[in-house]
Amino acid sequence: MNYYHQCRGGIGKPVEIRTVDGRIHRGVIHRVDNRHVYLRPFPGRNYGGFGYPYYGGYGWGWGAGFGWGVALGAIASIAFLGLFW
Repeated sequence: MNYYHQCRGGIGKPVEIRTVDGRIHRGVIHRVDNRHVYLRPFPGRNYGGFGYPYYGGYGWGWGAGFGWGVALGAIASIAFLGLFW
């Protein structure tokens, strides 16, 4: 199973995504398209991740309140988290 199908099946679930450049992104999967998985930050906590300041074809921005996008091709691993910390 590839990352696209794992992410599609995990919409609404908390995850930790590690990218090939070593970054760690944590949040709830909001939506998935053929190039990106979009994460929302955990409620009431800032767990980091790379946020885009606007939506311009690259991902949902912080200003829109929807989180950020991670390119599917950049994902090295996905861990589904059992609980919000």
